[in-house]
Amino acid sequence: MHSGRALNTVTALVPRVYIQIFTASVGMGMLVPTLPLFVADLVRDPRTGQENITLVGLAVGMAALGTLLWTLPSGLLLNRISEWVGQIAGLVVMATAVMVLALSPPYSVLIVARLLMGAGMGLWALSRMQYMRRVTPRHQRGRIMSLFGGTNRIGMFVGPGVGGTVAGTLGYEAMFLIAGTCMAVGLIPGLAYRDAPDNEKESTQSAISLLRGLGETLMTRRRVLFTAGTGHIFAQAIRSGRPVVLPLYGAFALGLNEQEIGLAVSASAAVDMTLFPLAGYLMDHFGRKFAIVPSFALFSASMALLSQARDFTGLILIGLLIGFSNGIGSGSMLTLGTDLTPSERPGEFLAVWRLVGGIGDMGGPVVVGGVADVFGLMLAPFFVAALGLCGALTFGLFVPETLEKRSSVPAAEP
Repeated sequence: MHSGRALNTVTALVPRVYIQIFTASVGMGMLVPTLPLFVADLVRDPRTGQENITLVGLAVGMAALGTLLWTLPSGLLLNRISEWVGQIAGLVVMATAVMVLALSPPYSVLIVARLLMGAGMGLWALSRMQYMRRVTPRHQRGRIMSLFGGTNRIGMFVGPGVGGTVAGTLGYEAMFLIAGTCMAVGLIPGLAYRDAPDNEKESTQSAISLLRGLGETLMTRRRVLFTAGTGHIFAQAIRSGRPVVLPLYGAFALGLNEQEIGLAVSASAAVDMTLFPLAGYLMDHFGRKFAIVPSFALFSASMALLSQARDFTGLILIGLLIGFSNGIGSGSMLTLGTDLTPSERPGEFLAVWRLVGGIGDMGGPVVVGGVADVFGLMLAPFFVAALGLCGALTFGLFVPETLEKRSSVPAAEP
């Protein structure tokens, strides 16, 4: 009976969430091996031929900054608009921002486009997360969220290989157009399966003082936001540092081309995407921390080993280990965030949770770029590894377990 209800929940989420995340992830995955190389060519010194890795990391991280800046406004906006409208608007902005890159814009315009993409991602992700929390029972949440993470990883597996191949054969302009089109495809099921509003959003009552509600959320949930939020920052930093470290290390330390780098990233994603059932099982049967702590501890060790890669084969092997590490934590931050969300003012809390994660998302690429320019590219993976280790320790020592026993969870609880 419980499995039947879980299947019903998943079935309803397929057109509303899972198809969207798959097509958008393919588009975003296409940028993983190619965007850093595109920016490196754009900012290369014409006299010396030297790449400015700091500017590369900054451009990659601008999407995270856009998400960071727009997350809290998105949370407040979702008190006025439906989750469905938020998802559609977010996808439109994301797809448009990526297609702008096909015009080969100057660096300043590229930065603006990346900021807008991040803003669209922030609205889309928060709308999606709030909707999933509303329709997902707590005792099924680990499996449903890990399936979400797994769907994302499948898209990220397909995307890098496609992106590297298209960029290497047709050029970056065609690759950006195709990536943006993939994101826009997610609009089709979204428009076809408009979901009913949440009883005209009982949170509309918070329109009396949205900012006061946000302040109350920060005060009443400050302890959990400090502990779990700190771990969330470290976790997202190592995850966002990965798409910058692997392509740059492959290109400038090992001398690989776009196709080889795309294949290495896809191989990592192939392992990553297969492990979401294990992640969901661990989180729903043993506890959220049984997936989170091992995931980021192994992630850190894998990043530290990246400097041992000496050729294409070595990059693939280390990438496979990184994929395994990230895969066993599939959906863990989504699950933890929804577990910690209070029943009062969920939109405000989820906005803050996304904001905290956005700090880590932005920090990872910037750390990679800064460390690479100051200390050399070979040391950048060690700094990223240190961030992941801090995350594993924070979750292991300071964040309480959020899994509740089945018997203590009311059947109707979201």
